[in-house]
Amino acid sequence: MNHEAAAAQLRELLAGRADPAFAEATQRYFPCPVPALGVGNGEVASLARRWTAERPELSPADLLAVADVLVAQAKHHEETLCGFALLHRIAKRRLGGELLDRARAWLDRHVSNWAQCDDLCLKLLYPYFLGHLDDIPRTREWLDGGPWARRAANVAVVKFVRRQVGKEVYELPLDHALGNCSALLADEDVYVQKGVGWLLKVTAREHPEAVREYLTKRRPQMRRDTFRYALGGLDAADRRALMALGRGGRA
Repeated sequence: MNHEAAAAQLRELLAGRADPAFAEATQRYFPCPVPALGVGNGEVASLARRWTAERPELSPADLLAVADVLVAQAKHHEETLCGFALLHRIAKRRLGGELLDRARAWLDRHVSNWAQCDDLCLKLLYPYFLGHLDDIPRTREWLDGGPWARRAANVAVVKFVRRQVGKEVYELPLDHALGNCSALLADEDVYVQKGVGWLLKVTAREHPEAVREYLTKRRPQMRRDTFRYALGGLDAADRRALMALGRGGRA
């Protein structure tokens, strides 16, 4: 199939649903202007789902190629999300490690805001990892990437700190979670820091003693916002005790 033509058709379908007022309203979620059509996330996903359902002859390789063109050529926020949405239903069982290769490239070259980063992690990589648990450690390679790859290294695994997968329970190794956070404590990017705090918060619910000890030792190196966000995973007594250690930390 002609992947360029398919991507162009999807862009046209999205443009036909544009709502300038909604596009303007969504800007409040971002610190900088985001080129947007004004199509809701649910409508983007629904459009992608219908488009793929009407073309059952398309192979996983075809869909990945169309998604790649759509993301690489995106001029609007929703076009990037649509590229990810095209792959949602085939991620778990019909895609392999090539998806992670493309995800890293997208994160480093094309993802441009936190919503795109998190959509990729939570709506596409989450189902992929449900079917490919052994690939989760590969996300550690993203720690040396661009800011969105570094954020994704943590956001992509937050749902796997402890997760029922079929009849088994998968637990993200504690040294993976805390090792990621340690590698990024000095990172100056605010969204990377939010990802650190998020992973610590979720990990604290399953490993409160380990995270309490970690926060006690690492507080001087942590940004205050990251520290406070991480505390949200601990009980009230632990939060009070850690806060009582003194202000400390980086601004």
